[in-house]
Parts: sequence; C-alpha cells; structure tokens
Amino acid sequence: MKTTRLLDLTAATVLLVYVGLSPPIVSGDPGRRVSMTLVRGAAALGAFCLDGSLPAYHLDRGFGAGSDNWLLQFEGGGWCNDVASCRDRSKTHRGSTRFMTKTAVFTGILSNNASLNPDFYNWNKVRLRYCDGASFAGDTQVGNGTSMLYFRGQRIWNAIILDLLPKGLAKADKALLTGCSAGGLSAFLHCDNFTSYLPKTADVKCMSDAGFFLDAIDVASNRTMRHFYNQLVSLQGVQKNLDPNCTRAFYPEPSLCFFPQYALRFIKTPMFILNSAYDVFQFHHGLVPPSADPTGRWNRCKVNVTACNPHQLDALQGFRTDMLGALMNFFRNSTRGGMFINSCFDHCQSALQETWLSPTSPRIHNMTIAKTVGDWYFGRGEDVKEIDCPYPCDKTCHNLIPASTTDSLVQEAKYFKMILYRDSRS
Repeated sequence: MKTTRLLDLTAATVLLVYVGLSPPIVSGDPGRRVSMTLVRGAAALGAFCLDGSLPAYHLDRGFGAGSDNWLLQFEGGGWCNDVASCRDRSKTHRGSTRFMTKTAVFTGILSNNASLNPDFYNWNKVRLRYCDGASFAGDTQVGNGTSMLYFRGQRIWNAIILDLLPKGLAKADKALLTGCSAGGLSAFLHCDNFTSYLPKTADVKCMSDAGFFLDAIDVASNRTMRHFYNQLVSLQGVQKNLDPNCTRAFYPEPSLCFFPQYALRFIKTPMFILNSAYDVFQFHHGLVPPSADPTGRWNRCKVNVTACNPHQLDALQGFRTDMLGALMNFFRNSTRGGMFINSCFDHCQSALQETWLSPTSPRIHNMTIAKTVGDWYFGRGEDVKEIDCPYPCDKTCHNLIPASTTDSLVQEAKYFKMILYRDSRS
C-alpha cells in the first residue's frame, strides 16, 4: 500500500523540509544539545523498540525556580500499519535506538533560553524518542520470519515514566505533556494516564502540536486515514490501551478512538490544541492522499498553494471548516482548554524557534504561540482560544508550501531529495 510508505516517511521528514524552506532562526541561537539516556530497566518490563532495542529519552535538567517543574515532549515520526512497513521502519531511527543520533537539539518549547522560551526555559525538559510506530500505544508482538517485531509503545511510555519518577518527576509541582505530529497524537492518548503518575497537588496539563488528525473524507470520497488507523490499531494491539469510555461509546468501531476528535471529550486533564487549519501532512495524506489523485491533478497545488484552482481552494477551505467543526464543542464548552488554530500551511510549530517565539513567528491577534500557550498554562487570561481567519489572510505564516507563483515542482523535488538524504543520516 503506497499510502503506508508515504504516511510513515512524510511525518518523519516534514519538520526537516520546514527547516529547508523557512528562513533562518532570527535569534541565531543554535539550541542546546542534550545526550540520550537508554532506559536500562525497560527489558524487565518488555518495553522494546520495533527491533528489540532499548527505548530512550533526552533529559535537560531544570534549574532555579523551575527545578520541580517538568515538560515531556513525545517525538513524532508517522506510523506503520502492516508487517512490511514496520519491518522496514525497524531498520531506521524510527524503529530502533541503534540508528538514532545520540544527542538531540532542544529549541522552541525545549529551549533553556529565557528570552526564547520565557515560561518553560528553566523546567526539566524531556524528549521521548519514538521507535514503536503507533504513537506509544501498542502492546503486542509479531513473528517476522527468523526475528520478532515488538509493538510495545505502551510499555515504552510506562518504562520511561518509571525511569523519570525517581529523578524528580514523582515530586513535580507543575507538568506539561506535549508532542508533535504522531507525538501530538500521543499527547491526547496518554494525557490522563500521565496525570495518574503525578502528585495530586501537581498542576498537570497537556498540549498537542499538529496532532489533531481528522477522520477526513478525501477528494475521492474515501476515508483513507480511517482505513490506515484501523489497520494500525489491529496490527499493534492498540485497542486495549484506548480510553475505555471512548471505545464503549464508539462500539463497534473502537479504533475511531485513535482519532483525537473522538477521544477529546473523554479527556479530563486540561488540554491545549495547537494546529494549522491547513496542516500540510493532513492536506497531503488525509485530504489528497496519492491514492485519491492517481493522475496528479493536485501536484502543483500541493507544492504551491497559489497554483490551486478554485475547486481545489474550495476543498482546502472545506477541510478547515471540518477541522473547526470537529473542535467546536471543545471551543464552546471546555472551560480549562486552550487552542491556537492558525491558517498557515504548516506542520509542528512548537519545537522550532522561528515558529514558537521569534520576531517573525506566526501570530493570531498579535499573539505568538509561546505567549498563548503560556497564558493558558499559567491562567493569565480567560478563555485562551485563538482561531485564525481563513487563508490567505494571515501574513505572519512560515509556510511549508511556498506562497509563490513560480513553478516549484522541480524545486520541491530537489528539496525532498536533499532532505531525505539528510534524514537518512540523522
């Protein structure tokens, strides 16, 4: 299934594509390099990456007034939904710590620079490395000829938390669980469970960045993402780890609870949703997956939004309408939730400095993402929910898709060739 490969590959590289297309970080801050920690006790819990290697995280210690506060960020990187794609994934840094870089650069919401991350700079910050292919939610294993594929995301999550508790997490005063893309989906799936590990007196909240994946109907009137998630949930044994209240409500289709739009109303912990209404990953793989556009009529529109014809623009505006519709109950009725839904052609905005907080970062009503998230977390305002006007009104965007009338098909192909090479080396 070609869509499988693209879903797995694109989410893994889209942030790097962003880096290739966007202007340099205005601050000039290169970020802090943080070493990897392997979870030595994971084996006793049966917590393994796809290939059987030990899971890992990166911990940057807090200091000063932030010493007892914790921010955990799930890494993103797509999913795999069949044995073949998971086997391929197990031979990369998306399925094995053996192939991962041993340091990670902390920027954006993970920065320790007060001027670049004023609300969370001195917190303990953790990046959870992603190596299971099911948003840290699976729990089974499958024989793969002479070897085994371990679908143990749920156990990896538990093992990392148990490793962090004696390092200070057990005494957390404040905590924020977040993640980007597939990691943003993880934040929805594990939000309430995270709260259960922490002191009852702790102020615990969650934030999803680019993780509000829609149960969309694509341009060929198919539900490509639903089909993909159904296969993923079945293969990786995810259902037993989904919210039981949600799965009962959506019986006989419990896999729908892998979609945040269905799981959201069952989450009790305060949640902030950061997403683009024209999320590039969802545009390319939910609204217009390759299977829905076999003749390539959308190719130019996908790489150059100003090349979209009126019919295509209507479809994109319809996708935004569907996203806002799926969020409307949360927008109207959540008294503790927050949101920042902008109109940029983007994917993941909290981990990069230029979108999180910089002189040129995206804004809604002159509010940056960092300011909005901080105001929500610390209660500096009522009903912190920002929704942008429709494309093309927002001139503050850092678009993954160039807003240019220049034919960019050849340019885009060159970018992807470069980025895939860089990604293979990381």
